[in-house]
Amino acid sequence: MAVTLPSPRDPSIHLDKPIYTLSVASEILATHPRTLMMYEHLNMIKPKRTATNRRRYSQRDLMKLQAIQTLTRKHGVNLAGVRYILALLKQLQLAGLKPPDALKDLDVTLLDV
Repeated sequence: MAVTLPSPRDPSIHLDKPIYTLSVASEILATHPRTLMMYEHLNMIKPKRTATNRRRYSQRDLMKLQAIQTLTRKHGVNLAGVRYILALLKQLQLAGLKPPDALKDLDVTLLDV
């Protein structure tokens, strides 16, 4: 079940504000918390930490995690490929070029890649 996140264009939501806990983020993304920890270990995502060292995910983090999930689940790409594809999509976007048709559903405009 896909959960729709608040619109990144909504001015009331700051994209980098760390508000989601590990359990909430994993529930929103319908994935195991350990998966999110693995992505962090592989430096694919860098959640902020509280004073007590608890992870807090931002809206931007969740958007990147959704992009990772799209590539792994829908397109069958491994994590090394995910890094490469996201970087290439960002380069295409910065150059003002359109992404390939198969990857039009991935918007990397607001992602830190």
